[in-house]
Amino acid sequence: MSITDPYAVIRIPDFRYFITARIFVTMAVQMQGVIVGWQIYSLTKDPFALGIIGLAEALPALTVALYAGHLADSQNRKAIITTAYTVLFLCFCTLAFLSSDLSLHSESTRITGIYSVVFVTGLARGFLNPAMFGLLTQCVPSSLYPQSSAWNSSLLQISIVAGAALSGIIYSLVGFTVSYLIDAGMMLVGIFSIASIAPKARPVLVKGQKLSESLLSGIKFVFSHQVFLGALAMDLFAVLFGGAVALLPIFAEEILHTGPQGLGMLRAAPSIGASLMAVYQIYHPPMRNSGRTLLLCVSGFGVCMILFALSSNFYLSLLVLAVSGAFDNVSVVIRSIIMQTLTPEGMKGRVSSVNSMFIGSSNEIGEFESGVAAKIFGVIPSVIIGGCMTLLVVGITAVKAPLLRTLDLGKKEA
Repeated sequence: MSITDPYAVIRIPDFRYFITARIFVTMAVQMQGVIVGWQIYSLTKDPFALGIIGLAEALPALTVALYAGHLADSQNRKAIITTAYTVLFLCFCTLAFLSSDLSLHSESTRITGIYSVVFVTGLARGFLNPAMFGLLTQCVPSSLYPQSSAWNSSLLQISIVAGAALSGIIYSLVGFTVSYLIDAGMMLVGIFSIASIAPKARPVLVKGQKLSESLLSGIKFVFSHQVFLGALAMDLFAVLFGGAVALLPIFAEEILHTGPQGLGMLRAAPSIGASLMAVYQIYHPPMRNSGRTLLLCVSGFGVCMILFALSSNFYLSLLVLAVSGAFDNVSVVIRSIIMQTLTPEGMKGRVSSVNSMFIGSSNEIGEFESGVAAKIFGVIPSVIIGGCMTLLVVGITAVKAPLLRTLDLGKKEA
């Protein structure tokens, strides 16, 4: 298989099983995120309540992240993923029960129950991400890492688009309960797909290494590597301050005056832009001048957030969100290639866990920050401030991380 062949990685059966699971599970999780957000806001009408959703999922994921990375580098990664998927399946079934007529709980108890389920999904996600990253690298040869990153990102974004777009339509047709049951069905597809991947060798930890040393080794590796640290820190603060996902139900209802279908479209718009960009990157991986490209794209993301906050036109808002997704996807692919190519095989789980702490949980913590900022400053000012903070973070990173600024993956410089 030629490394210049963009379809070479698709011909690998294990990668096809892996990406099938990723597609269906991502669609299910995306649908759950949209529907839970709409359900909580319809029950509370409080932007702070939307922020709490992100916090309830981020905190458990952060708590277990380091140990999850240790497990991913020492245990059967397929077994870890299957267990996490099973937990998510049960969570979706529980959400369906809480939303059904069979649940006789009061409104406040139902809200507490939803938050509790979201907390458990955060635990599952905390164990899932490092194992998924480690298993992906075991499914493809190292020569195809750039292609696998681009395909993984492309198909992932397409599934996010589908999940977000379908969520509003499905909810409007069948309501909360059946929507969550559809999520559970998608999880079953993910479980069977992962089970179809051929057995992989269990990673081997360094002999004689204490558990505490293993848990901290991923952090030490990242903090000793300027390229890693610069890329992760920039994305952490850009997502933390620059995102507006948690506030989309408010924009949909009170500013853009659309319903749940419009909310689904707003949630899908960034992923549409990301999907188009990801397809482009399958044929043109961002290997040359990677660091400069990363800085420019994160800056573009910040500018898009400012423009989105200022827009009162639904279609203009969709366009701006789509462009922000395109910028964000370039960042995702570059960071993924950096992680895959520069991380030793025996540390991929632990380094991925650090990435989850920096990036994955920052999405949910960013949602909490957005809710708090909207409560204090108002919805529109809070998003404008977040976009400005993103631009400031990019400037600081460009100065403090010169190796990232000059990174050129095409020349394999680190």
